[in-house]
Amino acid sequence: MGSIFESFLSTPEALEAFGERSFIASMLRFEAALARAQASCGLIPESASAHIARCCAVELFDVVALVRGSGSAGSVAIPLIQALKQRVGQLQPRAVAFVHFGSTSQDVIDTASALATRVVLDAVEADLQRAIQALLVLAERHADAPILARTLSQPASVTSFGLKCALWAAPLARSLQRLRRAAGLALAVQLGGAVGTQAQMLGKGPEVARLVARELGLRAPPAPWHTQRDEWVALACELGVMVGSLGKIAKDISLLGQWEVGEAWEPSEAGRGGSSAMPHKHNPVASMVALSAAQRVPQHVAALLAAMPQEHERALGAWQAELAEWPPLWAAAHGSVRAMAQALPGLQVDTGRMLDNLQRLHAGLPAQAAQEWFAPALASHAAGLARAQVTMLREQLKEFS
Repeated sequence: MGSIFESFLSTPEALEAFGERSFIASMLRFEAALARAQASCGLIPESASAHIARCCAVELFDVVALVRGSGSAGSVAIPLIQALKQRVGQLQPRAVAFVHFGSTSQDVIDTASALATRVVLDAVEADLQRAIQALLVLAERHADAPILARTLSQPASVTSFGLKCALWAAPLARSLQRLRRAAGLALAVQLGGAVGTQAQMLGKGPEVARLVARELGLRAPPAPWHTQRDEWVALACELGVMVGSLGKIAKDISLLGQWEVGEAWEPSEAGRGGSSAMPHKHNPVASMVALSAAQRVPQHVAALLAAMPQEHERALGAWQAELAEWPPLWAAAHGSVRAMAQALPGLQVDTGRMLDNLQRLHAGLPAQAAQEWFAPALASHAAGLARAQVTMLREQLKEFS
């Protein structure tokens, strides 16, 4: 997955999790777990389950050929199951009838999507916590640093740079909590069979689903969710909100780092943020990645919302559109949070420049306006707010430690 223009906007983990080989491996994990669960429930012979599981190794398959075959089949699951049956048939012909038993293409693909998503979500959460902790450190360190507050892009009054950092951190902390709640519902096994009734499993479908979920580390939902996509799309919406919050931080940092302002800027190191033509430039590449994601992610989320009206028990077109939008959504989102998590711990802060900019504006104001909007007490008040915010956020984050 990915292209020359997407790779630097994402992360190796996200691109790998939804890459062709990894995704096929996740599909095979589902098939092996399904066979073992059905054998435990007496639906298929133990010997058949063992043969099927033995064949569910991605290295046994030509992934490129499977992906190529999905074009005419309409789903990568169809050529994969055919190839799996051929493999199983070479070991034990009588076990072929039990491959993918009682399941359907959407079952294996949705469950594999949940498995791939969990890998990226774990990385997103880890980087989100790094970004939050970096901001809280900055908030504590610079609570007493006065900075010009700007409204409608114009100088307004005085605030604290520490408070600015704490207020950057707050929505990220809320996103961390909401993402975890949404993921607890969304990352679920899909197992409904052809029309969502689990009819071929003779009443044992719920128990099979529970066993598959336990093996794969996913939730066992109360019913199949083939065309009930609310919890799945709700997770995407929470991801979109997180990306928007990261984009807001990136926007602020890019503005603070402009040469004319010079109050805070991204860390500088060899190979980072250089210009191909101008040696004096220092480009804010982390902000660039986050702002790029903030441009792209809402379109992916909108497409997922638009795909929710799905026909009857299985969808034609809408589900397939959703599948195409899901991986780039997560790739862009993780690129955003990884970029900011790497930049924020080394954020360069010039409190002297902040004070200079304040004093320059203060000197040009009428005495009454200067006293009203730039009194020292206002900066002290903002410093107190910064410390209170940090204390509150650290308390909220204890559940993630």
